[in-house]
Amino acid sequence: MTELQRYLAEEVAEDHADGIITRREAVRRLGLLGVSSSAAIAMLGAAAAQAPAKPRATARKGSRTRARGRNGTVAEWAPHSTTPITFAGPRGTLMGAWAPAAAKRRGAVLVIHENRGLTDHIRNVAGRFAASGYSALALDLLSEEGGTASFPDEAAVGAALSAAPPERFDADMKAAVTELRRRARGSGLAAIGFCFGGGMVWRLLAAGERRLQAAAPFYGPFPQGGDLRGARAAVLGVYAGQDDRVNATREAARAALEAADLTYRIQTFTEAGHAFFNDTGARFNAPAAEEAWHQTLAWFGRHVD
Repeated sequence: MTELQRYLAEEVAEDHADGIITRREAVRRLGLLGVSSSAAIAMLGAAAAQAPAKPRATARKGSRTRARGRNGTVAEWAPHSTTPITFAGPRGTLMGAWAPAAAKRRGAVLVIHENRGLTDHIRNVAGRFAASGYSALALDLLSEEGGTASFPDEAAVGAALSAAPPERFDADMKAAVTELRRRARGSGLAAIGFCFGGGMVWRLLAAGERRLQAAAPFYGPFPQGGDLRGARAAVLGVYAGQDDRVNATREAARAALEAADLTYRIQTFTEAGHAFFNDTGARFNAPAAEEAWHQTLAWFGRHVD
């Protein structure tokens, strides 16, 4: 099992431990990832034993979310619409969702999805950036398989992501940076990713992508042995205090950032759990999500020109 495959399998086990999916469904999903029944049962048991007691956040659905912050204010996340696009990749046509910046342009952002693929939630993230002045391109990392929409459910999406070589994702993300630069000529470039996508952004930096001025990997695992000395982006690493599984790689990320002499900030939201930014998921934490959003915009505003 590769590092990426292990991470995706652990995502399933964590979803079960948090009560998001049933044991039967977890075993089915792990089977799709190539995990045997006996290994799956052992993995689920270990995850359940390690899971801390924590309250379940209330999921909020819809393209318009009201996120109430700690100071009592309400931020309206009203995204601009996105347009499906295709563009040339290293192995064929790539797919994505494009949202040009509204009003004054502040830069351009590549958005990398979670292990659920290019969902409406990720399109909305791109749309939120557009509403905030950043042109945004959300890449579908399953373009070669026909795109996220071609799969019957998120379990099949996860299995397809697990089966693909990570090096293919590196090349596809670099092609997406090229497309983003073409569509937003003259704009500074940034990248953001969530969960699996956060790990992909770390990979993109470790792959020596130097066109990015800023990056914000959200609770994504740092790749083992990742070397960031080929990158030049200012990095905002966002973590959740209750996400011990991903946080185990946080110090490795910090050490790599220091070794590369990159400008960085590690931000941990102590009361939030894994995937706290996803407003369609069971772990959504509105105060942490609102604060993380504003911190990301401030970070990009400081480092993207």
